[in-house]
Amino acid sequence: PPLPSKVVLFPSPPPPLSSHFAKTNRPPGGSGVISHLPAPTPTMPNYNPNHTQTKTISSASHLCLILVSLHFLPTLATLRSDPKSIFLLAGQSNMAGRGGVINNRWDGVVPPQSYPNPSIFRLNAKLRWVEAGEPLHADIDTNHTCGVGPGMSFANTMLANDPGLGPIGLVPCAVGGTSISDWARGGLLFRRLVRRARAALRDGGTIQALIWYQGERDALFREGALEYQGRLERFFSDMRADLQSPMLPIIQVAIASGEGPYIETVRQAQLQIDLLNLKTIDAMGLPLEPDHLHLTTPAQVTLGEKLAYTFLQFLPKQPQVVLPSQVQRSTGDILPTNLFSTCFTVFLLITALLKRL
Repeated sequence: PPLPSKVVLFPSPPPPLSSHFAKTNRPPGGSGVISHLPAPTPTMPNYNPNHTQTKTISSASHLCLILVSLHFLPTLATLRSDPKSIFLLAGQSNMAGRGGVINNRWDGVVPPQSYPNPSIFRLNAKLRWVEAGEPLHADIDTNHTCGVGPGMSFANTMLANDPGLGPIGLVPCAVGGTSISDWARGGLLFRRLVRRARAALRDGGTIQALIWYQGERDALFREGALEYQGRLERFFSDMRADLQSPMLPIIQVAIASGEGPYIETVRQAQLQIDLLNLKTIDAMGLPLEPDHLHLTTPAQVTLGEKLAYTFLQFLPKQPQVVLPSQVQRSTGDILPTNLFSTCFTVFLLITALLKRL
């Protein structure tokens, strides 16, 4: 039978019998007895023997629904929450992600450290928050084939070490093949980065850091390599100014791949930058795809974990870093156990209520 529309905590007596007669027409020529009304008992004219039991069972049913809803409330709240900690991902192809991409085809392999998480979102090309998943830049770096990048590994590692940072919002902005000049203030990429950053803040949250991985393009040309440090410092300063966050943490990755003749010049420029709240990770030694330019999927996972560890150093407390690969992904095992316990508790409560009837 359908549940009542309101939860009745205590059974209330039925209306007086006279009210039934007042609202019901007597049959033609009939007596004062209405055939469809239950016959009252001689001693208690207004007593319905099934009334209290029906109301109690209804209340118990509602109690069951309430308890089950409370069990799932934290999960639902997480799914519907807007991102609290926002991270901007910018640069060129290795930030956009080419892990698993060979001959312009992605193999579709996503490692466990980069699995989707209900507490990780991404800002899509339509400026809407959606659940994040690889490839993060699929609708941003549209002229290239995207694969696994460092973003998901980074976010999962962050949550494994500090769940209070969640929900996390990732804002992908990287575009393959771009030089530092392409990111100068006033250009398309700079304007889009600022626009997406501001859109990410419309529902609250805080931009925690800019994650930057770029420079392989500039290593191809002598002028670009020699001017790289000054242009990069100016880009960081302009970005902080336009976002009105002069101390915005920045984590950059020093390049270590490609066949440009000026790789070492660009690397030294990156390693020598001395700005407040800026930290640099060296990509030297990370495995590369056969093109000797892009990081492999395992390398992207490692880079994401290093980025997370580096960001945690910005926080007042530095918790012991736990990598997603070291954490048993047991969410699917925990939920059925908790649900069974909740339902068993509800069963005991209903049984106790029925025994009191």
